[in-house]
Amino acid sequence: MQALQPIGLETRTDVEGREFLTFRLGAEEYGIDILKVNEIRGWEPPTAIANTPAFIKGVINLRGTIVPIVDLRLKFRFGDAKYDAFTVVIIVSVARRVVGIVVDAVSDVITLAPQQIRPAPEFGGTLDTRFITGLGTVDERMLILADIERLLTSEDMQLVDSNNVKKG
Repeated sequence: MQALQPIGLETRTDVEGREFLTFRLGAEEYGIDILKVNEIRGWEPPTAIANTPAFIKGVINLRGTIVPIVDLRLKFRFGDAKYDAFTVVIIVSVARRVVGIVVDAVSDVITLAPQQIRPAPEFGGTLDTRFITGLGTVDERMLILADIERLLTSEDMQLVDSNNVKKG
């Protein structure tokens, strides 16, 4: 016998919207699914690992878990990254792995209704938009909604074993 689902439960998030943690990288504001976020930490220099790309700053020990730290400013080629009191590390869970992402600052948590989210623009071959799920608008703010799981499991990141990535 199947368990009964309350009517309307499956569309609740579609009606109420989705929550995003917003953060700044340079002049742009980004949003990632709040359900991927474990915690937000201040910057602390990680232990460097030899022969890694420049955007992988190293690793930290987070309560017994070794966490790779990725600087999204360097990954997106926003120039030299400056580490100061405002630099933040967002600890996220992707593909059964914990990863830290370095950003300029965390803004807030916002809820976007479906009508506030537009599909990512198509730029042909001139711009890589595979990590952008859409654009969100809140008043006069424009948010770039990033698929953090797709970004951190991409081949060039080499942070997770391809066997851990969900197929589909």
